[in-house]
Amino acid sequence: MSLRYALLALLTVEPMTGYDLSKRFESSVAYVWHAPDSQIYPELRRMERDGLLTGEEIPWGPNSRKTQYRITAAGIAALREWMNTPLEYSRERDPVHLKAAYLELADPKAARAHMQAHIDYHTLRREQWAAMINELRTGTNVMLSKRLAKTPESDRQRTTAYKIFTYEGLIARAQTEIEWAQRGLKLIDSLDEAP
Repeated sequence: MSLRYALLALLTVEPMTGYDLSKRFESSVAYVWHAPDSQIYPELRRMERDGLLTGEEIPWGPNSRKTQYRITAAGIAALREWMNTPLEYSRERDPVHLKAAYLELADPKAARAHMQAHIDYHTLRREQWAAMINELRTGTNVMLSKRLAKTPESDRQRTTAYKIFTYEGLIARAQTEIEWAQRGLKLIDSLDEAP
C-alpha cells in the first residue's frame, strides 16, 4: 500500500499524467520506494476508483489523449491519515543476509563475488543518495522546487530538512552494509586460508 501514498505525495505538488508520475517517481520517490510502471498505472486506476484522485482526459501530442490525475480532498485526507499512523514493521526477507548465513556452501570465489557485488551496489546507491542531498541543498531538485513554491514560507525549511534527513539515513544504512560486506570479504579470506 505504500505505493499509493507515494503517488499521493507526488500529486500534492501538481496534477500529472501517468507518464509524468512515472518519470517523477523514478527521479524522486524511487530512491526510497521502487515501483515499475506495471504497478503504477493499475494503482492510479484503483485510486481514482476509490475517490482519492480524479482523472481528466487532456490532449497529448497532435492526435492522442492521456489521463491527467489530480489529488482530491479525500486523497489528501488519506495521505495525512497514513502519515499520522504508526508503521507496522514486517519481518525480514533479506536474500543477501540469508545467503551470507550459508556461505560455507559456496565456493570462496563465489562468496567473494557475492560480497563485492553487495559493496558495489551500496556504493552506487550511497553516491546516488549523496547526489540527491546535494540537489536538495542547492535547490536544483525539480520536485522539491515545485513543492516549495506551493509551501508556506514558514514550512519550507522543514520540508527540505525532512527530505535531507531521509537520504542521510539511507546513506548511513548503505555505509553499514558496505562495512559489513568488507568484513565478510576478510572473513572469507581468513577462513579460506585456514587449514
